[in-house]
Amino acid sequence: MNFERLQVKKELQGIELYFDKSLSSYTNTCTGGPADILALPKSIKEVRKVIEWTNQKNVPMTVLGNASNLIVKNGGIRGLVMILTNLDEIKVIKNQIIAQSGALLIDVAQIAGEQSLSGMEPLSGIPGSVGGAVFMNAGAYGGEISQVVKTVEVITRKGELKTYRGNELRFGYRHSRLQDEDEIVLQATFSLSYGNQEEIMNDMREYSFLRASKQPLEYPSCGSVFKRPEGHYTGKLIHDAGLQGFQIGGAQVSKKHAGFIVNVDHATATDYMNVIHHIQKTIKEQFDVDLETEVRIIGED
Repeated sequence: MNFERLQVKKELQGIELYFDKSLSSYTNTCTGGPADILALPKSIKEVRKVIEWTNQKNVPMTVLGNASNLIVKNGGIRGLVMILTNLDEIKVIKNQIIAQSGALLIDVAQIAGEQSLSGMEPLSGIPGSVGGAVFMNAGAYGGEISQVVKTVEVITRKGELKTYRGNELRFGYRHSRLQDEDEIVLQATFSLSYGNQEEIMNDMREYSFLRASKQPLEYPSCGSVFKRPEGHYTGKLIHDAGLQGFQIGGAQVSKKHAGFIVNVDHATATDYMNVIHHIQKTIKEQFDVDLETEVRIIGED
């Protein structure tokens, strides 16, 4: 899409904007083509201003969190991309933590531990944002974000502010109603329980150790690529199919954990997609199991 840059800057004055900006600097895979317009608002007021502008101008809008479980295709994204990492305020009120959508889950868990608040420990190593974690009900080591969410404030594509209680979000395995209704998380309130600070911090260190020892953190990746199929473990299926170490271009099935695809040599999004499709085809042929992607795949080829 073609935009008159000076006019856009004038209409969205005060908001950090970029044009034809490669998204590879913002994704954990270090891949992705350009966004026509990239907006990085610093407040809820600025978020509303961006949404109102896209509605007035009939410009398509894509919202990204920390882009940790995301693949942006090589052709990039048309219209406006809004990244909310600047909305990162975290507040503690008694046994509750209020965190804006761009705050890192790792930082929320760390602050919880420092305040002797328990409940975030299994989530303490997840490299995503609060917004993304709520959107997809992120989880690890038997814990899910749904277990600690009290309320979530969202904004609709029409600019309407809404608040959901945790039990209204229809949480499921890597799913929430926000995916169905395409609403944007602004902030979440987590209800935690008081505990022993030393025990909480020790548990977080243990989960971090397990993650570092089992996951390929030394390479860029999009995290866990596939949802776990019922009755199976994805990593074991891929390992048993002989695909560990399989590589197309710069994208490789991790030799450390077969459930991850890592960028070992300037991989492109197409490399990732080709590896994903090969894995799905092979697992279907060998085990008659359909692997569904957990990672979000967006953008144009």
